[in-house]
Amino acid sequence: MPLEKDHLTESVLSEARRDFVTLSQDITIGEALEQIRKEGVGEKIVYFYVVDDEERLVGVLPTRRLLIEMPDRLISESMIKSVVALPSTATVFDACEMFVMYKFLALPVVDPEGRIVGIVDISLLSEEIFDLADREQAEALFEGVGFRISQVKDASPLRAFRFRFPWLLATIASGTMCALLASIYEATLAESLVLAFFLTLVLGLGESVSIQSMTITIQSLRATQPTLRWYRKAMGRELGTAVLLGLGCGLVVGLIVWGWRGDGAAALTIGMSILLSLTAACTFGLSVPAMLHAFKLDPKIAAGPITLATADVSTLLIYLSLATWWL
Repeated sequence: MPLEKDHLTESVLSEARRDFVTLSQDITIGEALEQIRKEGVGEKIVYFYVVDDEERLVGVLPTRRLLIEMPDRLISESMIKSVVALPSTATVFDACEMFVMYKFLALPVVDPEGRIVGIVDISLLSEEIFDLADREQAEALFEGVGFRISQVKDASPLRAFRFRFPWLLATIASGTMCALLASIYEATLAESLVLAFFLTLVLGLGESVSIQSMTITIQSLRATQPTLRWYRKAMGRELGTAVLLGLGCGLVVGLIVWGWRGDGAAALTIGMSILLSLTAACTFGLSVPAMLHAFKLDPKIAAGPITLATADVSTLLIYLSLATWWL
């Protein structure tokens, strides 16, 4: 069922739940747990919201933190004081935009005095508003509209240019570096024209594999907190896949070169360079978004241009270096 445009302008309170739990900032973790046992909790509790003596929202306490903190620790010492909340005057569209930008599972709705009047959660939005089959589709929808809503909503051409142009500089930089590398290996290309014939194909394979690895990594980072152990395990898996992809693609392209030009040395060089370049491309596809995530940057936006740039430069360097050594 498509989302009606008029529904986006409705008050967010029409979609807000009232089964939320508030905790006083002056009680301890142990007292909070006892209060929760006595009063019960709502059907879908993700966060516990902390209020002051006047019932104004002052913090949020994730369920996990509530369960692992020491019982004698005060709520005010354990809560997260920086709270993102929706005003009661917000619309359904405003709520969607907030979920896109902050990626929280629930958001409190507060009145002008800062008191909680309801809770909007992402599962309710996906089920009641978007009518999607499962959560994966909802996540895909949010990512799909995230660029339009949070970055260039109602943007003028100049604003859109300012947002999109910096990332194109990575492509310009990598293209310039590739041109410089090609000029350094000009003699090699002149001696074996078949290298120039297959240069675009080899670069395209490297870009395709790097983007595949990057996409898989970004999907994993949505559900996983990256650690060194996770990185080593993921790298081992990607390298295994890269070697198989490189062997398969290298063998096919090498046979094409051999059958077309009858040049065994060129066929071996191009096939081996594909094996090595695809291995490097997989490495960059995993490492770049993981590194951006570690520095708390958005890998969905920055990873693509950077991954492609590094994959292009490394592919060309491997390709021409092998050709210089072997041909």
